[in-house]
Amino acid sequence: MVLAQVPSGVPHIRYQVSWEKLSDDYVLPDEPVENTSQPLLAAALRESLELIGFLTPERLVASNLGICATVNGKTIVKAPDWLYVPKVLPLDTHWTRRSYTPRVEGDVLAVVMEFLSETDGGEYSSRPFYPYGKLWFYERILQVPLYIIFEPESGTLEMRQLVEGLYQVQQPDENGRYWIASMNLYLGIWHGTKAERTGYWLRWWDAQGKLLLWGTERLDQERQRVERLESYLREQGIDPDMIP
Repeated sequence: MVLAQVPSGVPHIRYQVSWEKLSDDYVLPDEPVENTSQPLLAAALRESLELIGFLTPERLVASNLGICATVNGKTIVKAPDWLYVPKVLPLDTHWTRRSYTPRVEGDVLAVVMEFLSETDGGEYSSRPFYPYGKLWFYERILQVPLYIIFEPESGTLEMRQLVEGLYQVQQPDENGRYWIASMNLYLGIWHGTKAERTGYWLRWWDAQGKLLLWGTERLDQERQRVERLESYLREQGIDPDMIP
C-alpha cells in the first residue's frame, strides 16, 4: 500500500490517497456503454497500434478498465473510455486484468481519453467530493499527465496537460494534431468510414507525419500495389497470369 497526501484545491478539504490492489472478489461497478460509437472508436485506436507492434507485454492499452484508488478510506473506481500505461507488472498467465491500480501494479497512466455523448450526466466534471468527477479524479487524484476529450458527433478534440498539478488546455500543431511524447505519436481527427460507421475518428500519425493504417487500409494498399504492377506488366506485353 502506498499513501499520499493530495491537496485538493478546495478550502478545508484534503485527500489521503492510498493505492491498494482490489481483491479478486471485489464487485466492480457495471458501467453501461452509452452508445455504439464508443467501442468502435476505442477498437480503432488499438488496431493501428497493434499493427505496428506497439502493444508489447509491458504496455497496457485498454478501454473501460476500472482504475482504482482509495481516497479518504473509500475505494474509487473510474473507467476511462481509453487509456495507456507505459509499463505495468506482468500478470500471471492464468489471470486477466479486471482492474488497474497505479503505483502498485505499474506506472501511473500516461494518457486517458473520454468519448463524450450528449447525455454524459456530468460524469466528466470537476466535482471535488465523493464519488468525484472524472476530470477531478484524473487531475487531482491520479495525476494523469494527458487527459483527452473527444466529441465524435462534431469532431471536436481537446487535450489537457498536467502543469504544476493542474490541467491546461493545449493547442494543436499546424495539422490540427497533438504530439504525445510518451507514445512518440501524433493524435488527430480523420473523417471517413470504418466498420459501417461514417463520421469522425481519432487516428494516429507517426513522428514523420505518416498515418498509421488500419488492417483494411493495409489490404487495400497492397491490392492497389498489385494492380499497378499487373498493369505495368501488361503494358510491357507480359501476361501477369502466366508468371509462376
